[in-house]
Amino acid sequence: MPENAAEVTAAGIARLAGVGRAAVSNWRRRHADFPRPVGGTDTSPAFALAEVEAWLRGQGKLAEVPLRERVWQQVESHPAGALTALRQAGAVLILVRDRPDDWAGLRPHDLTEALNEVLVLRFAEQFTLGRPVEQALLRGVCELAAELGPRQTYEFLLGRYLDANPRQHTLTPPDLAELMAALAGPARTVLDPACGTGALLRAAEAPEAVAGQDADRELAALAALRLALHADPATDVRVRAGDSLRADAFAGLAADAVLCHPPFNERNWGHDELAYDPRWEYGFPARTESELAWVQHALARVRDGGTVVLLMPPAAASRRSGRRIRADLLRRGALRAVIALPAGAAPPHGIPLHLWVLRRPGNGDSPTPHLLLVDTSQLAVPGAEKLPWQTVRSTVLDAWRSFDRHGTTEERPGVRRALKVIDLLDDDVDLAPARHLPPPVTPGGADGLADVRDRLAATLRRTTELAPAPAVPGEPARWPATTVGELARAGALVLRAGGPGTAPGPAVLTEHDILAGTAPSGTLPDGPPEEPVLTEPGDVVVPVLGRGAAARVVDEATAGAALGRNLYLLRPDPAALDPWFLAGFLRGTANNRQASSYASTSTRLDVRRLQLPRLPLADQRRYGERFRTLAAFEETLRLAGQLGEQLVQGLYDGLTDGTVRPEGPQV
Repeated sequence: MPENAAEVTAAGIARLAGVGRAAVSNWRRRHADFPRPVGGTDTSPAFALAEVEAWLRGQGKLAEVPLRERVWQQVESHPAGALTALRQAGAVLILVRDRPDDWAGLRPHDLTEALNEVLVLRFAEQFTLGRPVEQALLRGVCELAAELGPRQTYEFLLGRYLDANPRQHTLTPPDLAELMAALAGPARTVLDPACGTGALLRAAEAPEAVAGQDADRELAALAALRLALHADPATDVRVRAGDSLRADAFAGLAADAVLCHPPFNERNWGHDELAYDPRWEYGFPARTESELAWVQHALARVRDGGTVVLLMPPAAASRRSGRRIRADLLRRGALRAVIALPAGAAPPHGIPLHLWVLRRPGNGDSPTPHLLLVDTSQLAVPGAEKLPWQTVRSTVLDAWRSFDRHGTTEERPGVRRALKVIDLLDDDVDLAPARHLPPPVTPGGADGLADVRDRLAATLRRTTELAPAPAVPGEPARWPATTVGELARAGALVLRAGGPGTAPGPAVLTEHDILAGTAPSGTLPDGPPEEPVLTEPGDVVVPVLGRGAAARVVDEATAGAALGRNLYLLRPDPAALDPWFLAGFLRGTANNRQASSYASTSTRLDVRRLQLPRLPLADQRRYGERFRTLAAFEETLRLAGQLGEQLVQGLYDGLTDGTVRPEGPQV
């Protein structure tokens, strides 16, 4: 095998064939002709991509490798590493877009010179290529660019790399980046002094120039290429590698806006060598206050009246070591808003992070007498896989735009409030929104709770009506059995895996929706156009990550949703299989146990190994009807539990905030 041949891991094989990793392990054990490892380790072997493709085709498990998968495998298995491959791919895509007729037919050495010429023209000497582009990668990238376009091609490859290495980089999610850009508003020049992969600059609203810097040279190179491909060719894109606090590449810049997701809790940010730096207009930050150093750096690089939006840890709003700087930011009118986000908005996901909105004093403006405080932490839905970003966005922007226009805003208990600066200048200067916003009033008061109680009573009556009849004893069954995999091969059902489709429009059915019995709550990610798997009435959806036996029959209300990650869709032929019979037997505990594989920290279900008894259609429908009534009973029980929790918590809240009195009959 050539040394530069593409390799693929077991996870990559599973993705190519549309199966779980457990299926790949089974193939390796059961098929003597399965390709042998050519690299990797004992625990994570790598296989020759060409050999794997040939074997999958010979077994009838693969018709054709999608182009995007082939190109990604070339990136992932690049001899110099995926980061080098991404840099080469980005340079090729810029050349394809800007000089489509000048590069075809060039020899490898001449092509490298042409690519470096393009990179030097855009980024000086920062990110030139040190080695020729692999010819297979060149062909694959150009073919994919012809299909998707240069920008979407690079977004796909970069997204795959970041998904495959989630712990190596701290990313700013797209929804949060868009919210921060909207808070800053339209700006001609936008700076991000800790730009990472360029997510915040990419979200900026059509600037004429963007400037970014990052201490990680490889990330800076990826951001530069990403922004060059995303922005209009006339946009001035300047990205530099280096530590912005110690070696600022944009010392003379006066941007219209600064967007920044700085590193948190950095002790080695330059405290000792930067003690007399002129950027510390509001006070010299303590060694433990690296975030306040980034705040002042951002204010120093924005023009008078320019806007700064930073993502901050909640501790920065209340640590005593930063109270003097916070007080001066308030006195001089630089700090305009502190916004608490729901937990999970960005890493670290367990902490409700804050957004700080600042404006550099100047232009003769007098300091604003108020600070806007917004708390959106209560908007998160417990257990939901996705945050309600549309609700968070509208709540934040409505409050900020009203405050920015009028200098104050209408108070909404528990959500937003414009607080007088003088009232915050105490010994602590604690700016955490939760400490200053009055608690929300119990919705509907006593009348609303009475309505909840009535609904709970009706639901409990319905639960009693749907309660299953006493079980009729029987002998353990000895039915002849088949598997989902055999039924799929026989054409009795169609088996589809959920994935990251990106066609706009449909909501996404998630694992949480299946387990909690809720409506589709997910959204499709950004990326190149990719047709999602859409549900139809009568489909059966099964989660595969081992959080308990679960299966859901799609009804009219759920039909048309896109199938999310870690879900499998089974579409039975109505002439051969009853969907409720199928879903019911897939939920059996013993069935799930025998079809599951176990890792050190997780369990994964191999859907193809799930078993069903071979029964006539009439008997299937008899079982299916019983399973249908059990599902209705389960849904009613779930609703009763939700209403009960709502009633109990509402009474606690009402009694403690005074909207419900303790006198009178018990609710």
